[in-house]
Amino acid sequence: MAKKKESVFDKRLENYYDELKWLYGELYHGDEQAFNYFITMLRHFYDTRDKSLKEWDEKKEKNPGWFTGCNMLGMLMYTGCFGGTLQGVRSHLDYVQSVGVNYIHLMPLLESPKDRSDGGYAVADFRKVQPELGTMDDLYELAADLHSRDMSLCLDFVMNHTSEDHEWAVRARRGEKEFQDRYFFYDDWNEPNDYEETVPQVFPQTAPGNFIWCSEAGKVVMTTFYPYQWDLNYRNPTVFNDMTANMLFLCNQGVDIIRLDAVPYIWKTLGTSCRNLPQVHTLVRIMRIATQIVCPGTILLGEVVMEPSKVVPYFGTVEKPECHMLYNVTTMASTWHTVATKDVRLLKHQLGIAFALPKQYIFLNYLRCHDDIGWGLDYDFLRKFSVEQVSHKKFLNDTLRGVLPGSSHRGELYNDDPKLGDARLCGTTASLCGIEAAEYELDERKLDWSIKLDIMLHAFLFTQSGIPVLYSGDEIGQLNDYSYHEDPIKCSDSRYLHRGNFDWKSAAQRRKSGTRQKRIFDGIKKLAGLRAKHRVFDCAADVWIVETWNEHVLGIGRYYNGEKLIALFNFGDYEETAWINEEGNYKNLLTGKKCEAKDLVVPAHDFIWLLY
Repeated sequence: MAKKKESVFDKRLENYYDELKWLYGELYHGDEQAFNYFITMLRHFYDTRDKSLKEWDEKKEKNPGWFTGCNMLGMLMYTGCFGGTLQGVRSHLDYVQSVGVNYIHLMPLLESPKDRSDGGYAVADFRKVQPELGTMDDLYELAADLHSRDMSLCLDFVMNHTSEDHEWAVRARRGEKEFQDRYFFYDDWNEPNDYEETVPQVFPQTAPGNFIWCSEAGKVVMTTFYPYQWDLNYRNPTVFNDMTANMLFLCNQGVDIIRLDAVPYIWKTLGTSCRNLPQVHTLVRIMRIATQIVCPGTILLGEVVMEPSKVVPYFGTVEKPECHMLYNVTTMASTWHTVATKDVRLLKHQLGIAFALPKQYIFLNYLRCHDDIGWGLDYDFLRKFSVEQVSHKKFLNDTLRGVLPGSSHRGELYNDDPKLGDARLCGTTASLCGIEAAEYELDERKLDWSIKLDIMLHAFLFTQSGIPVLYSGDEIGQLNDYSYHEDPIKCSDSRYLHRGNFDWKSAAQRRKSGTRQKRIFDGIKKLAGLRAKHRVFDCAADVWIVETWNEHVLGIGRYYNGEKLIALFNFGDYEETAWINEEGNYKNLLTGKKCEAKDLVVPAHDFIWLLY
C-alpha cells in the first residue's frame, strides 16, 4: 500500500519536476538545499494526507472542471457571526443547502490578536484556529461533513504578512537574525524612505506609510497594511517553503479552495510599486504545482483587487496556469455605479471585455463581500461622457449613502481621504438597495421597489459568466449593523457596518408570507434553482452583450449546447423598452409563459430571463 502511495506522488512530481526546479532555481538562484527541502516537504504532506481526502482528490481529478458548472453557488460568511463556532456553522449546513449553496467560504479564522486582528487577516498561528471559534479538529470535521454533502470549503490564506504576535515576529523582535531575515528589517530609514518614493499607501488615513519603527528590535520594519502586520520577505526561500507548508497543512484539513489574500503584494523590489511584479507569478505558479502534486482536488482563488488588465495575468496561461479563479472586482464596482447612475453604458463596456476572455478564465462574481466598495472604475471610458473622477466618486458615495435628496440607499464611507476625494463605500446589499430606508419609513411602495432591485441584482449576478457567491445574510435581505459604532475595537473601521452577526430571528421570517425575508429568500432560491437546471448558465457558454438601444436596460445573451438565453435588466426608475429583435419563440423562465423577444417592456428595477 505504501509503495502505491509513493508511486502516485512520484508520478505527479515527475510531471512537473523539470518546470518546478527551473522556476525555483530562477527565483532562488539555484539554491539546491532549499529546493530539496521543498520537495521533501511536499512528500511529507502527501504522505500525511488523509485517505478520504485522497479519494476526494481522485474524484475531482476525473472531473477537473468540477467548479465551473451551472450548479456552483457559494456563500461567504464569518464563522463567529454565522454560527458562533465551527460546530455552530456545521449545525446550520441544512439552512445553507436550502438556498442552493454548495460551497462555503469561511472568513479568516486562524489565531490572531483580538484587538489587532484586521478581521482575522493578522495571523499569529497558521496552524491553530482562534480558540473561541473551535479547533483544527472542528475544521476537519466541518470539511468532512461538507464533503459528505458534496459541498466544498474555502478558506483564506494570508500570505503577504503575519501578525506581530507570530512566533517569527516575536523572535525577530528579540534580535534573532534568522527571523529578522524572514521580514524586512532595516537599521535606519534610508532604504524605507526610498521605498516610500514609489510604493502607494494602502490605508493613507488609518495606517499611513509602509514602515514602522520597532523599538524593541531597534529597527525599521515593512508593514504595507497595518502596523501590526509585518510583511514577509519571499526573497528568502525559507519563508516560501514554510508558508507553502502552512498552506498545504490547511489543505490537509479538508480545505478545497485556498483564497490567496493580497497576492499582488508578496514580492518587494526597491524602485517599483511592489505590486504585480513578475516574481509574484512565479511564486503562484509554484504553489499551483505544489497543490497539483499533493492535493489536486484543491483550487486556488486569487484576491487581486485591481483593474482587469492587472487581474487577468493571474490566470497564467493555458499551458502554465496559475490561479484557477479570480475575483471579478471590476464588475462588482461597476454594478453599484450603475445602481447609482441608472446608466448601463459603463457596465456594458466592462462586461464586453470580460466576455471576450477565454472561457477557461473563471471569475468569482459577487454583489457584496466583507470588504468595502472601491471605485476603481474605467475613468478613461467615462471621460467620453464628461465624467470627472473625483466629482464622480463623490456623486456615487453621496447617492449610495442617501445624502442626495430622494435617495433611499443607505451606506457609509470607508477610509475617506478628503484631500484626494478617494473614499470608498460600505453597506449590505439590502441597505444599499433601499430596503432599510423603506422599512424605517414604513413605505410599502418603496419597499416593493427596493426588493425588486435586490432580486434583480442577484439575477444579474447569476447571469454573469463564472461562479456567483452570496454574502451571508443577503439571502434574507439583512440590513446594516450600526452597533459597531459602540465597539471600541471596531468603531474605527466602517466595514463592520456589513459584518454584523447573522440574525437568526430574522431568518425565521423567511417562512412567513409577505415578509421581506421570504420574498428575497424565495426569489434567490428560485433563481439558483433555475440556474442549476439549465446548462446555458455553464461557464463554457458563449456570452455576449445584447444591444437594447436603451441606456437604462442591460442585455446579456448566453448560448450553450442548444440552449439560448436572453437576459434583460432595467436599472432605471421607470419601465423601459428593450429594443431587441431576436428570432424564435422564447419562454419566460420566471413565469413559464411563451413570448417573442422583440421590443420588450421591462418594469423598473426588474428583469426578464428568456430561454429559447
